[in-house]
Amino acid sequence: MKLEQRNYGEALLVTVAEPRIDASVAIQFKDRLRQMTEGGPDRVILDLRQVQFLDSSGLGAVVAAKKQLGPNRNLELADFSPMVEKVFQLTRMDSVFTIHRDAAAALVGLQPVS
Repeated sequence: MKLEQRNYGEALLVTVAEPRIDASVAIQFKDRLRQMTEGGPDRVILDLRQVQFLDSSGLGAVVAAKKQLGPNRNLELADFSPMVEKVFQLTRMDSVFTIHRDAAAALVGLQPVS
């Protein structure tokens, strides 16, 4: 499971560099995301622009990642493909997460930290 991260000080941008989050990678996704976000900023933005398929296991992994962050940190989502957007709408998870049009919209006013 390839995830890329970029620190913006007040936020951590994590890009899923895979076309699928499904049963075959859900546990790996969740574990990798937990490692990347441990001790990081309160805002974590998950960029899903490359994800074309998300099944129930993948959705469960995203929800679990949100729970792992705890009550004082927030997992925000950005840049859904139409199929991924449909999964979030059908399950009503679009009302649970803050969803941004794209990563740039989520990061307005923030600069990368080297």
